Amino acid sequence: MEFSSKLLQNAVNEVSQLPGIGKRTALRLVLHLLRQPKEQTSHLTKALDALREEINFCKECHNLSDTKICEICANPHRNREIICVVEDVRDVMAIESTSSFRGLYHVLGGKISPMDGIGPNDLTIDSLVNKVKEGKIKELIFAMSSTMEGDTTNFYIYKQLDGLDVTTSTIARGISVGDELEYADEITLGRSIVNRIPFEISLKS
Repeated sequence: MEFSSKLLQNAVNEVSQLPGIGKRTALRLVLHLLRQPKEQTSHLTKALDALREEINFCKECHNLSDTKICEICANPHRNREIICVVEDVRDVMAIESTSSFRGLYHVLGGKISPMDGIGPNDLTIDSLVNKVKEGKIKELIFAMSSTMEGDTTNFYIYKQLDGLDVTTSTIARGISVGDELEYADEITLGRSIVNRIPFEISLKS
C-alpha cells in the first residue's frame, strides 16, 4: 500500500496493530478521523491517554475500575458468598448484561495456555485461593470459555481448592464447546449461570 504522507502511514501502521484491524480498515478509520472536527480527535486522544494513566485494577476482584475498589465489589447488595471466576473484563460485562448473577467476580487475567507461555503464576489464581481460605466464600462458579485452555484452568483451580470448604460449580453447557463467553447471547449465557452444575459432574462428561 503506497502512502502520499509519512504522517498518514504512521497513523495507519499504529491503528492496524489493534486486534481485527487490517491495513485497509486502519486507513479507512484514519481518513474518517481526518474528516472530523479537530476537537473530536482531541477528545479521542485525551480519552485514551486518561485510560492508560488513570485506570485501576480492583484490588478485590482484579476487574478494571476507576477506583481502587470497583462498583461491583463496593455494592452492599451483592451476595459476597458467591464468586464467579472469569477470564477477563469482557466476561464480567457479558455476564452482567444478563442480570442473572448477583454475586461477586474474580478476574483471572487470562487462562492457562502452555502454548502461549501462560502458566498459573501469570494469573491471579493465588489471590483467589487465598479468598477461599478466609472461609467467607461458599461457592465458586467457573465461568471460563469452554475450550481446552478454559477447562485446564478450571481443573487446576479445582485441585488447588482440595480440602477447602467451598462448593465448586460450572456454567451449564448452553455455551457450545469451543465458544468464547463474550460472544454468547444474553439469554443463553444467563441460563448457563442459573442452571450451573457441580464441577465434579462436569469432569465426568
